[in-house]
Parts: sequence; C-alpha cells; structure tokens
Amino acid sequence: MRNIVLLLTAALVLVLVNYSIWQKETLIKSGRTLLLELAPVDPRSLMQGDYMALRFKLATEAFPHDKIKTLKDGRIVLAVDPNNVATFRRFSDGRTDADEALLRYRIRNNQPKFASNAFFFQEKHGSYYQNAKYGEFKVSTNGEALLVALRGADLQTLGPKPGETQ
Repeated sequence: MRNIVLLLTAALVLVLVNYSIWQKETLIKSGRTLLLELAPVDPRSLMQGDYMALRFKLATEAFPHDKIKTLKDGRIVLAVDPNNVATFRRFSDGRTDADEALLRYRIRNNQPKFASNAFFFQEKHGSYYQNAKYGEFKVSTNGEALLVALRGADLQTLGPKPGETQ
C-alpha cells in the first residue's frame, strides 16, 4: 500500500511540474511582448555572479515609497506604445483598452516585483548585458508575466548570437 501511495504521489508531482512547464512554454509562444524600462542600479551590484539585479522605472512610478506599505499583491494597467514599451497608467479597475495591458505585481519586502527582479545568464556572458535598457516580458491577458530577455536602447535583443562563444 505504501508503494502505491508513493507512486501516485510521484506521478502527481510529475504531472504538476509538467503542467507548469507547459503553461510557461505557452506563455512564451503566445504571450504579448512588453518592454519595461530599467531604472538605474548601483553599478557595483549590477553584475552579481551569473545574474543581473534588476529594477524597473515602472516600480518607482507606480509605487511611491509613502504608499508601498499599504499595498497588497495585485495588477496594474500599462499603456503600451507601438514599440511595445509599457508605462504605468493606473492600478487595475477591471477594464483595459486596446492600447493597454495588465501586469501582475507582488509586494515582497516592501518592494514591487514583476515576475523577476533578476536576469540570469551563462557564466562569463555578463558583458553582453551591460547596456541593457529594457526587460522583455511575455505577458498573458490576465497579467501573468515571464522575463524572457534584456534589450538595449535601440530595442535590440541582447546576448550572444547562436553558436557564439566568449
């Protein structure tokens, strides 16, 4: 009996993990692309090992320090320009227009978090991302987001080209 429970539990865990992976893959393929402008970060903490700590200009615009402690997790409405660059418009009131998108946020340690506050990259590839200006997100219609890339000032995707080694 114990073996059956163990096998069923393992099967359930595998199903749940694979379902989560499938959801993320679907979001990457079919999600709306949004670019969030990065805010300046202390250059000493910009590159920490094999990841880059990120801050978003949007966080400063939408979440003033004097109001952050009263907010709970939720969604904000972003204005989206023709280049997919998103800026804060308002907190979600349940409606969005054609030129708007929802973005889910979470408040952690009195700081807003949009999907991720770090971008991980392969060891010794930090120089590719030094000039990052935007975080590229794939976002679902309900505001769930995944950080998929970093982009430069001219909106080009940063990182090594396929087959390129450093």
